[in-house]
Amino acid sequence: MLMASLAFSMAACSVRPGGAVGAVAEGNGNYVINLGHTNGEGDSWHQAALRFKDYVEEKSQGRMQVNVYPDSQLGTEIDMIQSILTQNGCDITFTGESMQTYQPDLGIIGMPYLIKSDAHMEAVLTGDVGKELEGLMEKCGMKVLGYFIRGPRNVTANKKVVSPGDMDKFVIRTPQSAMTVAAFRSIGAKPTPMALTQVYDGLQQGVIEGQENPLAMVWHGNFYEVQDYVIRTEHLRGWVYIAMGKEKFDALPSDLQQIVVEGGQEMQRYEHRLFLEKEEELEHLLAEEGMEFVDVDQEAFAREMTAGVVDTLTYSQKALYEKIEAVDPDL
Repeated sequence: MLMASLAFSMAACSVRPGGAVGAVAEGNGNYVINLGHTNGEGDSWHQAALRFKDYVEEKSQGRMQVNVYPDSQLGTEIDMIQSILTQNGCDITFTGESMQTYQPDLGIIGMPYLIKSDAHMEAVLTGDVGKELEGLMEKCGMKVLGYFIRGPRNVTANKKVVSPGDMDKFVIRTPQSAMTVAAFRSIGAKPTPMALTQVYDGLQQGVIEGQENPLAMVWHGNFYEVQDYVIRTEHLRGWVYIAMGKEKFDALPSDLQQIVVEGGQEMQRYEHRLFLEKEEELEHLLAEEGMEFVDVDQEAFAREMTAGVVDTLTYSQKALYEKIEAVDPDL
């Protein structure tokens, strides 16, 4: 147990360039915030994190220092969540359905084909259901500073897939999301949860046959080097929260809390603008790299994947499911 504890501590608070360890202050900052995420430096998440850093440091006039660690430098998403909740080196990360480990109802974020469009998602997140979901995050120990809308998730593969039956026994990497796993099992696939940092090697070595992610992740993960096809399942339109440890947030003076909240809003606006600009060209970029886009029978995928998950929902998850499904984006 002692060795396991030491291993986790080293993963979450390992030495960084410049000699900083975990939450130890660097420079003249009175308060240090460590922001970690899983995406690379070229991704809009990272650019937004740097925007947050600049905003908070400038507005606090040096009283706050923000360190940004991209590309899973502070561990996997689950590692960073645990580190935040134990105040063990990471203070802010970007997370969504992975929070179901701490609150099962948050797994609804990973429900396939539940969100119908970006407009539907926006209406959900800014309405009563959105407040309810943020309340669940807070009960887990997370202060929500904003959210990033993600592009629809598609499957990538080295064979053409046009119907659910084509994925029978297909070994696919998924995140550690019970609903995503259940959805792919329902169509006969073999979902294999795996850290994002391991996916490229897993595809290259044939440990997995495919993976599912938004186009931005396909591009920044260089998956086009080891996958031939993008299968347009668009099975999940999701989001991630900009999540800060509530204990860390509550420990800040009220004026700095306000700066952090405003910094989160600025980060959200900035990332969304970058996301919209990039989303339009991602398909073109991936096609130039040799990937072929394959249209599928989305109604068949939706019917089979949804049926395979709805029956597994708890009473409270089913209530959230029905509330989200009922949200009218035109109101």
